[in-house]
Amino acid sequence: MQTNTCHTSEKHKRNGEHILISLTYIGKNSEKNNGVELTRILEQWRRNNEQSDITSALVINDDYLLQSIEGSRPVINEVLAKLINEYSHLLPHIVEVKEIEARKWDGFLIKYLTSSAEDEEYALKSFSAGADFNPYLMKSTQITSFIEAIFEDTESRACP
Repeated sequence: MQTNTCHTSEKHKRNGEHILISLTYIGKNSEKNNGVELTRILEQWRRNNEQSDITSALVINDDYLLQSIEGSRPVINEVLAKLINEYSHLLPHIVEVKEIEARKWDGFLIKYLTSSAEDEEYALKSFSAGADFNPYLMKSTQITSFIEAIFEDTESRACP
């Protein structure tokens, strides 16, 4: 006879809460609002992500954003639905969805790409497919490598 704890554990696993997912997407600020509005949206996302046990790495400039988020399968599915239904003005495009063994990001990391020569040169020479930084022109491997390279100094060491 199985114990009650086993039933609870199996019920908990039924929706995939025990499976970690990484979702990477790109977006474009299609409404051309100033950075203040986008900053407000991102701050709200940060608070929601913390409450939902989501970790994230976000790279943004005045026109585009790249984000890699990690969390349980049901939570990532909720985030994806919200992206599509509530943030369609960001023109989100999914780059990669995969199961992961451990989180790569620690908290909600943000890197704002400035028009400085250093940021621009690094982004364009190393990862971009065009003359300007535009993640829509980049292959998925370029996007994921770019996010990892930007945050390589701040990546957490995943716990076993």
